[in-house]
Amino acid sequence: MKKRRLLKYFLSACALLLLCAAAAFYFLTKPLPPKILEGEAAAKPMVANDRPIPSEIKIDRLVVYKGKRQMWAYSGGRLVKIYPVSLGFNPVGHKQFEGDGKTPEGVYRINERNPHSGYHKNLGVSYPNEADKKFAASQGKDPGGLIKIHGLPNGKGKIGRQHLRRDWTNGCIAVTDNEVDELYRSVVYNAEIDIRP
Repeated sequence: MKKRRLLKYFLSACALLLLCAAAAFYFLTKPLPPKILEGEAAAKPMVANDRPIPSEIKIDRLVVYKGKRQMWAYSGGRLVKIYPVSLGFNPVGHKQFEGDGKTPEGVYRINERNPHSGYHKNLGVSYPNEADKKFAASQGKDPGGLIKIHGLPNGKGKIGRQHLRRDWTNGCIAVTDNEVDELYRSVVYNAEIDIRP
């Protein structure tokens, strides 16, 4: 009887040790979150989401966090505003080819402006860069292009933030028409856009 009880305690202790080891393994091998720069974790935007950016503030850097569906706008290193965004319909991973539905990842520039877009207005992103072109060519494919920060399809602006319910672009970064108007006014030519997973 005593032996059975001891065996029962021994097996329970072994099971507990295995459970603890599995939990430790999970937490030790869990991937770390992306590196946060410039005190971003504690950063508070200068302008609330429901307020417009004052005309004297110029945006010189954008950081897109694809996983959070957010675009952070900076001026001189200070966080100005955070925009919720929709991405390409197949958002995980870096854009590699025409039609893959992915939003690029990496550091690019805002290199174009179009006030007569089919999506209200847009700001052009300098994708593809030389590395993107080289990789696509090595696979015998077209890297795609025409990546933009844009508003909603013309005639659909009234849906506003309802567009955030799903990722729907072909690889672009979508905001509301009012938000793209604000960005169009505020973002300087050649501003950096850092698109992160």
